[in-house]
Amino acid sequence: MFDQLSSQFTSLFRNLSGRGRISESNVRQAMEQVHRALLDADVNEKVVDDFTASVLEKAIGREVLASINPEQQMVAIVHQHLTDLMGPVDHQILSVSTGPTIIMMCGLQGAGKTTTCGKLALYLKGRGRNPMLVAADTQRPAAMDQLETLAGQAEVPIYRDEPSVGPVAICRRSIDKARQTGRDVVILDTAGRLHIDQPLMQELRQIRQVVHPHHIFLVVDAMVGQDAVKAARAFNSELELDGIILTKFDSDTRGGAALSVKAVTGKPIRYVGVGEKLTMLEEFHPSRMADRILGMGDVVSLVEKAQREFDQASAEKMQEKLAKATFTLDDFLDQMRSVRRMGPLKHILAMLPGVAGQLNDLQISDKELDRAEAIIQSMTRGERESPEEINGSRRRRIARGSGTQPEDVSHLVKGFDAARNVARQLANMSAKSRMRAIEDPSLYANLAAGGGSTQQAPSRLSPEQKRRLRDKRRRGK
Repeated sequence: MFDQLSSQFTSLFRNLSGRGRISESNVRQAMEQVHRALLDADVNEKVVDDFTASVLEKAIGREVLASINPEQQMVAIVHQHLTDLMGPVDHQILSVSTGPTIIMMCGLQGAGKTTTCGKLALYLKGRGRNPMLVAADTQRPAAMDQLETLAGQAEVPIYRDEPSVGPVAICRRSIDKARQTGRDVVILDTAGRLHIDQPLMQELRQIRQVVHPHHIFLVVDAMVGQDAVKAARAFNSELELDGIILTKFDSDTRGGAALSVKAVTGKPIRYVGVGEKLTMLEEFHPSRMADRILGMGDVVSLVEKAQREFDQASAEKMQEKLAKATFTLDDFLDQMRSVRRMGPLKHILAMLPGVAGQLNDLQISDKELDRAEAIIQSMTRGERESPEEINGSRRRRIARGSGTQPEDVSHLVKGFDAARNVARQLANMSAKSRMRAIEDPSLYANLAAGGGSTQQAPSRLSPEQKRRLRDKRRRGK
């Protein structure tokens, strides 16, 4: 999501870069581009008009026109307005002294409501809560069975009853059951419809009147664009929502719902589903999302993901292996699996600053990781520890075992050897030299080739890289 919009903003700010001043005509022209980009992203038209007018009013002020770096000023202004447009957001789930906290989930069929119930239960469980799922969707065939499967995967209890009992009675009884078993959160999976109708709303109103939920969340599909905003407005008028959970956020949809729903309904997006796995529910942070939209990545979320998958002891052990050149393909496989648990590869790369806008035309598939894993698993233990011993006959055997080609095996081994060489030399660098290498990716080439210096040979540099190097030398860096 937002790839196309991010690319538009990146192009816009690039056009402004290098100007000593920005005139009012420059600002108006830029905002016309912003206006078109937001409409192309399927953002609500009134939201677009208000947003661009607000940014324009701020941007043509004396503060920006007198700025020595107008590009950065424009980025800061647009970033703040995007953040305000989507926020603020409070992710806290109430803790009720008499218990349990009741969360009512609603939404149309196909939005991913039942799956989101399982994700939310796992999310709360990971934060020290004791949730229970309630199968109150008596309309959709197999909805109760699906929720029971999800409850088993999340390892949380589920309350279900005969459909004939009715959803209101099921919800009421589940509260009593939660109190008896010491569960402090109840998540009600209510029925959905293919479209909004009076019987659906009447049923939801009855449940609300009987159980008095502490939170009412609407689950909407990001791929339906402005229809998601219309659904949010309709549900909010009937139920007074506490927030939105946006699903399929990892899709290629344009992102209009995410930018419109708060302004139209007054209710913020609380969480987003970023994949099919139960672990792929994230808190929605407007400031971080503005970072992504403007091509700045989302390093904070990336670090949080990494911290959940990599413990400190394992990281220190891995660093020691890298420094001593004992890092093997088995270690590489373990790291690759940990990275995969963080989410789809393209989603992870989009969190890196400056990368998101370059991903639009790239076909990045996790199948490449599947292939690498199959190749490594087809190797003997000795080959994983010493891949340099893999000769032609071994390559052919490994390729047959992994369903790949010998060239694929060679490519993996060479890539691993280069990466290990870079990592080993980075581990042995001083902190200052390491930062220089990280800040200037062009310096990695010499490391991968086995050079010990962080200065890449000028003959290998592009004209732009040579110019930057000359500038640094003139400044005495």
